[in-house]
Amino acid sequence: MTVDELYKELGILTKNKDKWKDNISYVAALLEHESEKIKAKALWLLGEMGFLYPDEVKDTVPDIFSFCKSKSPLLRERAVNALGRIGRADYHLIEAHWEELFRFADDEEPKARLSFIWASENIATNTPDIYKDYMPVFEKLLYDADDKVRMEAPEIFRVLGKRRPEFVGPYIEQLYKISESDNNRVVRIHCLGAIKATGGKMI
Repeated sequence: MTVDELYKELGILTKNKDKWKDNISYVAALLEHESEKIKAKALWLLGEMGFLYPDEVKDTVPDIFSFCKSKSPLLRERAVNALGRIGRADYHLIEAHWEELFRFADDEEPKARLSFIWASENIATNTPDIYKDYMPVFEKLLYDADDKVRMEAPEIFRVLGKRRPEFVGPYIEQLYKISESDNNRVVRIHCLGAIKATGGKMI
């Protein structure tokens, strides 16, 4: 089977969620494929499978995490995404690797920084308390040089603002300022959304 044929097969599997549980080991085995394209697709799919079937992917988590150290920006990005989805379903499955995800806040690749924020949003949805002492990391990302990173950064404040507004309260004033000054319209809108999620109260 060629890379393109295999990629197409994985695309079909992606759409057939009823077949996911029986194909987790097959997709996990593809992490050893020589093609970056296939490994990236497998990482993404394992994240989605793990969101639905966390117990079934737990043995694959160390393999997924190993790609966080890849020289390939795409594979780093996909590995972080996958851990975020699995961590949303069951934080304990990725707990051993959680703190190490924070180095992606300074990754040289903007898409990896974006994936870090997105993964954090996923994990924080069901496990918000662990982020209490890490808010300055996300504060820095509000001022990222990359537009897409700045567009996503306020969203972690929105997610946490709904669940633990006291974590976001100290940053309300900054969010207001950014909502009025950033040159990107989406950034401004997302900052206002984060403020609204907290009730707009400064702490």
